[in-house]
Amino acid sequence: MLARRLALALATALTLTALPLAPTGAADPPDIVIGSVLPLTGASAQTGAALRTAQLLAQDLVNGHVSYPLPMVGKSGLPHLGHARIKLVFADSQGKPDQARAAAEQLITQEHAVALIGCYTSSTTATASQVAERYGIPFLNPDSSAPSLTTRGLKWFFRTTPSDATFADNFFQFFGDLKRTKKIDVKKIAIVGEDGLFGAGAGDAEEQLAKKYGYTIVSRIAYTATTTEVNAEVQKVKAAAPDVIMMASYLPDALLFMRGFKDQSVQPQAIMAQDAGFIDPNFVRTEGKDAEGIFTREVFSLDIKHRNHAVPLINQLFELRFSGKPLDGNTARDFMGVLVLADALDRAGSTKPDAIRTALQKTNIPGNLTLMPWKNIQFDASGQNQGGSGIIEQIQDGKYETVWPFDVAVSAPIWPMPAWKH
Repeated sequence: MLARRLALALATALTLTALPLAPTGAADPPDIVIGSVLPLTGASAQTGAALRTAQLLAQDLVNGHVSYPLPMVGKSGLPHLGHARIKLVFADSQGKPDQARAAAEQLITQEHAVALIGCYTSSTTATASQVAERYGIPFLNPDSSAPSLTTRGLKWFFRTTPSDATFADNFFQFFGDLKRTKKIDVKKIAIVGEDGLFGAGAGDAEEQLAKKYGYTIVSRIAYTATTTEVNAEVQKVKAAAPDVIMMASYLPDALLFMRGFKDQSVQPQAIMAQDAGFIDPNFVRTEGKDAEGIFTREVFSLDIKHRNHAVPLINQLFELRFSGKPLDGNTARDFMGVLVLADALDRAGSTKPDAIRTALQKTNIPGNLTLMPWKNIQFDASGQNQGGSGIIEQIQDGKYETVWPFDVAVSAPIWPMPAWKH
């Protein structure tokens, strides 16, 4: 019965969300501006376009009247603010920290945003959130995972996604489960990551946990994310002969390393990726068969068991808007980020920064009312969501299949990864 009701709601929403939202009368309250900083041009522009689409879908569902089992969806705006609508205004970071700083400043001073959301890359999130801190404006980060972002002592910063420390620990839990259940014994690990906050933070967490759990780090390599050549780095990985390569890369550099590994016949048992470029829709499209067997940590999957019944319907709405491409971990997190901000704004009953911040601190959204496989969304004193957790997917037959935790997996992991086909 629930599935039937949601299917009917989807049919209505497919029409409603494709139309502009017109004011219902002269007495309508003004729109409430949320500023979004995203990489709309530059190397991560394709990802930025997907995130913008996801955020706008969430905005329109909050402002609409079609209900789903998700926070603030179908309320015709914010009930405790006279059904005022939220309005996302976007500014381009170009994937550059200095530009992200300028974009945040513009959204606060010129667009009068009451809160900010962004910025995908950890380095741009770091600078933009410092601007929000200086102005006393709440900043919601749905997708940047550098552990250091919540250790800066900021009072206006909130992050819904788990950090790379959590994701790295998931890798080692996975290795432990493989050893116990399948007699697979990983010993030697190479860590490869871009040299920004994302790659460095992921690498630090992986190195610390490897020592904690008794694994040997045979190589750790940092490189500039904007590099156009990685032959020397690939040679170092090959010489180290690791069982597993752990990667923290955005899309362009992930593709460079994959080509390099194939060209130089680097053949580990597994490549474990920290999300980012490895879950971009263009990764599998570009790599084809060479993507087979790659593992990546994730925060979301369309096929995970026990999910919210709205997941496939929200995915259909997203595909309708984004050329048939499905939701992934990046877009699902940004969709939820807008809903979390809308929920806080409504509970605050005010657009004053202090009231919004207090409402964010009191957030407690059950996991079954989100798209995510999380316990809940509830922030600790540092602004980190305590209820987040990760899953591990593997590319099998061109699709991302959930393979861990085993109790929610839909496929068994393929180990070792297939040999390169030259």
